[in-house]
Amino acid sequence: MASSLWQRLRFKFRISVVNENTLGEIWHFRLSRMGVFLWVVFLALLSFALFALLIWLTPLKNYLPGYNENIRQQLITETMRMDSIESKLSLQTEYLDIIRDVVAGEVESDSVQPLDSLALQQRQKLLETRSAITDEFIAQYEEKERDNLTMFDVQSSTPVYTLFRPVNGRVEQQFSAIEGNYGVGISVEKNAAVMSVLTGTVVYAARSLDFEWEMMVQHEGDYLSVYKNLKQIKKQVGESVQAGENIATVADDRLLLFSLWRKGNPVNPEEVIVF
Repeated sequence: MASSLWQRLRFKFRISVVNENTLGEIWHFRLSRMGVFLWVVFLALLSFALFALLIWLTPLKNYLPGYNENIRQQLITETMRMDSIESKLSLQTEYLDIIRDVVAGEVESDSVQPLDSLALQQRQKLLETRSAITDEFIAQYEEKERDNLTMFDVQSSTPVYTLFRPVNGRVEQQFSAIEGNYGVGISVEKNAAVMSVLTGTVVYAARSLDFEWEMMVQHEGDYLSVYKNLKQIKKQVGESVQAGENIATVADDRLLLFSLWRKGNPVNPEEVIVF
């Protein structure tokens, strides 16, 4: 049985190439089943060796898992550093362009429009102005409640603050403390100027991944205003700002995210500012 199997494996077949017209044999070779098996194994080993040499002698080896892991980590670190350098270089270039435009006289002065403040002051004067009907009502009430007039002599020591509108635009995103939205989103025109709502000091100004530039200004009366999605800031940390002064510009195709805080509690901007 084994001898018969071995003979079948070693039995050679003749493979000939014949001319179709003359039927003459052009070329032939003899090959057994064992020979076919050995040739297949040889070609497989040769292919494996060639692929191994190709990977080892070319940069393809860098794509193997775990190969040169330290170099790969170093490349990632250097790439992040290059991105940071490019970002700083871009900011420096923008700054130099602004300085060049200012020196060349191509930059118009910032326009501060205190229309919001005037509107609030006029409303306040209107509410404080007494009409004849109001005076008559107060006189009748005082006559009726003469014994309890001491409560009207108490003057409030709480100062009244008039807040500027941070930017000219339309409120698209409403304040909702329940939903965790502690500010408003205002749609504006391109390169819209952002103004400080009150006199104060810049306490934070930094770039972020989500909101580009962010800025916080501490004001009197324990107010803190927060501005997000800024394209360019014009004040640095520690600088003082006046109410209505231009402090930044809004990023392109973004809402100005504005929030107002007092003593650590969020304040609905639409309740204290006329938009």
